[in-house]
Order: sequence, then C-alpha cells, then structure tokens
Amino acid sequence: MAAYEEQEYNKPFSFRIWAKMLPFFKPYRLFFITTMGLNVFLAAVDVLTPLFQSYAIDHFITRGTLDGLQPFVAAYVLMIAAQTVSVYVSVHAATTIEMKVGRDLKWAQFRHLQTLSFSYYNTTPVGYIHARVMSDTLRIATMIAWGLVDMFWALIYVVSVFVIMFWLDAGLAWIILLIVPCIALLTVYFQNRILHWNRKVRRINSQITSAYNESITGVKTSKSMGIESDNDRAFFAQTSRMHQAASRSARLNAIYIPMILLFSSVASAVVLIRGGGMVREKVMQLGALSVFISYAVIIFEPIQQLARLLSELISCQANIERVMDLLEQKPNVVDDEAVIAKYGDAFTAKKENWERIRGDIVFEDVSFRYPDGKEYVLEHFNLHVPAGMNVAIVGETGAGKSTLVNLLGRFFEPTKGRILIDGADYRERSQLWLHSQIGYVLQSPHLFSGTVRENIRYGRLDATDWEVEEAARQVSADVVAAKLEHGYESNVGESGGRLSVGEKQLISFARAILADPAIFVLDEATSSIDTQTEQLIQKAVNHLLKGHTSFVIAHRLSTIRQSDLILVVKDGKIVEQGNHHELLAQEGYYYELYFRQFEEESAMQVFAENGGDRE
Repeated sequence: MAAYEEQEYNKPFSFRIWAKMLPFFKPYRLFFITTMGLNVFLAAVDVLTPLFQSYAIDHFITRGTLDGLQPFVAAYVLMIAAQTVSVYVSVHAATTIEMKVGRDLKWAQFRHLQTLSFSYYNTTPVGYIHARVMSDTLRIATMIAWGLVDMFWALIYVVSVFVIMFWLDAGLAWIILLIVPCIALLTVYFQNRILHWNRKVRRINSQITSAYNESITGVKTSKSMGIESDNDRAFFAQTSRMHQAASRSARLNAIYIPMILLFSSVASAVVLIRGGGMVREKVMQLGALSVFISYAVIIFEPIQQLARLLSELISCQANIERVMDLLEQKPNVVDDEAVIAKYGDAFTAKKENWERIRGDIVFEDVSFRYPDGKEYVLEHFNLHVPAGMNVAIVGETGAGKSTLVNLLGRFFEPTKGRILIDGADYRERSQLWLHSQIGYVLQSPHLFSGTVRENIRYGRLDATDWEVEEAARQVSADVVAAKLEHGYESNVGESGGRLSVGEKQLISFARAILADPAIFVLDEATSSIDTQTEQLIQKAVNHLLKGHTSFVIAHRLSTIRQSDLILVVKDGKIVEQGNHHELLAQEGYYYELYFRQFEEESAMQVFAENGGDRE
C-alpha cells in the first residue's frame, strides 16, 4: 500500500490564512462575543478569589473576630453563583460555536467536492479527503471554539495577576516575574519540538486513514491474491512510524512538564521564604503573603497554557491550509456565468429551460490532451454521430478507449475544437443538463447502501414503484430481486457488497433505463458478467439501444458486430473506423484484434469441452 505523499503544511503563522475562516465564524459572532465577555468575568473571579482569602485571613483569622462575616459570605456566595452561571453560558456558547462551525465546514467541503472534476478524484485518495472533512475540520472547530477563548482567559488572568502582585509588593512580584522568562524559554524550546512531532503524527495519521480505507475497500482483491501478510506488514510499518513519532512527543512532554513544576515549586519556596521574613518583620500582612503564594503556585499554569495554546494555534494553521486547499480546488470543467444564469448549477437546476436532447453528436476538429499530459491523444478528430446511431469503441486494455466518452460526457473538454450536441456547442449548456441525459453502465458499477428499489430509483427519483419494477423487468434485474429475502426491499450492502458484479450491473442498467436518457454509454458493461447473465441482458440491450444514441466500449468484439460504427483505438489514437464488415475487409488492426480474440475464445471453448484437460 503506497502512502499518499501529501503537501507539507508548515508555514509560519499568518493572519491572512486565519482570515479565511471568517466566513464560517461570522454567523456565530454573537456566541463568540458572549463567551469572550464571560471569560473576562471568569478571569476576574479567578484573580479575586485569593483576595477574598487574604481578606478572610487579615480580618477574621488574625483578629480573631467574626464581625462582618455575613456580608463577606454573601458576597463570596454571590460571586460563586455568578461564576457558575457564567461557566454554564460560556460552555454552551463555545459548544454551539464548535458544533456549528464544524457542521458548516463539513457541509462546505462536501458541497464543493460534488463540484470538482473527475481528475481530482483520480489523483486524490479517499482517505486523504476523509481526513480533511473529518479530522481537520474537528480540530479547527475545537480551536476556534475553545482554544482562542482559553488563550484570551489566560492572557487576561496573567496580566491581572501581575498587576495585583506589583500593587501588593513589587519586590516579591519581581521574584516571580524573573522566573517567567525561564518558563517562556523552556516552553518555546519544548513546544516547537513537540509541535514538530505532533505535525508528523497527524501527517502519518492521514496516510494511515487512506491506507485503511484502501485495505477495506480492496479486501476481496487482497484475499484473492493472498497478500494479507504484505498488507499487514505495510500497515504495521505505518502505525509503527506513528507510534515512534507520538512517543517522541510524549517523551518531550514527560521532560517539559516536571521542569515547569520544578520552577513553580522554586517560585513558591522563594516567595514563602522571602515573604515569611517580611511577615515576621511586620512589613507584610499574612493575608498578602497568602495571595502571593496562591498566585506563585497557579500563575505558571496559565502561562504554560498560553504558550501551549499558541503552539496549537500555529499548528492548527496547517489544518486550515489543508481544508482551504480542498475548498480552493478548481474544477477543470466549469459552466460560464451566462449558462448558469439560464440553466442553473448542480444544486439549483432550472429544468424549465432545459432542452430535450435528440442525440445528434458532432466532434468538430477536436484535439485533446489530458491536463497533466504533453502529447495529444486526439488530433483534428472529426466524427458525426446521427441521433440513434450505435457506436462501438474497441482496442486493447489501456489503449485509451474511455477518452471519447470522457469528452462526450464533458468530464474533460476539448483542448481545441468543439463538440456539438443537436447543433449547439455543449459548453453553451450546463453540465447537469448533459449528465442528466446520459445513462452510464460501468464495468464496475457502484451501488449505494440501501435497497434494490432505492438503487434503481436513483435513475429518476420521482419514479413510481411500478416504473422501478418495470425497468428491472426489461433487463432481468427482477431476477436479482427475486433471489433476495425481501425482494426489492432487500438491502444490497455497502457498495452493493451482497451482490455479484453481474447482479450489480443488472441493477445499474435498470437504473439507467429508468432515467430514459437520450444517450447511453456502456463502459465494457458486460465484460465481467458470466455467459448466462450476459445472455439475459444482451437481448434487452439490443432492444433498448434502438432509437438511442449509444457508445459502447467493448471488450468482447463478438458483441458489437451489429454496431453502426466501430472506432478502433490504439495508443490513445483512433486508427480505424467503419462497420464490422468494412473493418474486416481492410485486414488492418481491427482484423488482427478480432481474429486473435476469436482464436482465444475458441481455444477456451475447446478447453472447457475437454473438461479442462490439456493435450
């Protein structure tokens, strides 16, 4: 399992990158203002609590009196009650921010992913996309909702504490303040290294997610090839790398945290020794000393928290970069503004303006090369396919048979020239308009989790149950439903895992028929079907393609002898075209392919008839 090498994201902190989150944060600014304001109050309560302690020592304990205790207790209880309410409201506001920002980020990515061209999915592993939508989004939402608020609280708290300490006694305050640079240097040193290893952990985790997804989706291939042990070793190697990186981070933390505690203890000891002498000399009250000791013990935790959160803030920038990198991906094929204004886009279709496609297709001086390619795979190609014509595309595996149908479906656009549908450049119509008029039956059809009926109904969501079942009967997909325990209401499993390839193809063919498209594209749709299943659908195919423009990428040449036009592809280029008899008469490349395949099929038939015995 080859790891996907994703881009490194380690830029220095940039407000411009964080500003990209503003559109997601802006709708919830009132929640953010609320939680920020309440955290100012909470920081004030945390700062004032030792002062209450000081007052109690100096006025009640030292003097040995309870005069004024009731107002003191009332004020303290009122402060604690206000703190409790503030914590509740603040946590509720922060949770709302986290949930809603996370939801909006996920939705924005999912929506954008549906607009991207097929080339993006050809080069980007599913695990990588999953990590962006789930892990990165969660971390960003958590940082915005909690991290920034906690940083704000820590900053207010630290500044307030030092102001009060200098107000009480500048000498003791300087002792504590002089230790702060040591804490800061330690924090910067360790946090940078901890951040480095944490970034590495997240990067490896993204690769593990991708590899895990690949292993699960390809489990049948792994088992059939007997490579479970290889997969196990590769996956163990990746998880070991993650374990090593996480262990390095944990070891650094194991050194860093005790050192911070050591400095905190030293500060407390110095304050206690120095302050104790001042109390004996009547220079300082016992209550003031208790305030200093409380602050000395506590102050380094928010300083440490501030430094840690600052490091996490910088680290979280990488998550934002990854998410924004996905959101800023541009599709290779886009509709212009005039087309969108008339026909709508993928989410707001204006179907009332859609013209019905007859299926007359013209490739007019088309040249094409893939976005990452240097050579043209089509040059000055011209072809007229009248409405209702059946076109077969043949060639060896990897010859480039899918190029034409990819261009026809506008998954790619011509580099030069144009493609006309019913006399109009198809770029003058919306992609959704075109895709809704093309029925695809792929070699490896995809079924969604759900029932047989639901999967067929994807062809036309407003179809009645009778129409769904009629479409199934026309291609013998009703036989598939009949085999299952609940008929059309049977669940097909994830990606149709409960069905064979042939059964999935029958259902996907019924789905295409239900859509009643003007154009059919069969991408080697019968190459993986057993002979009996192929016979079930071949008659239906011949009947249903009549009157529809169709493109059949053929693996078995015997199935396309009746095609109106056969295009022969070699090394990504169309080298011959004509009908079956014309191409045989030329005794060229098609002639060679046809008779080579005929001999192979004959040999296999003889082999089968002899019971598998070789002479």
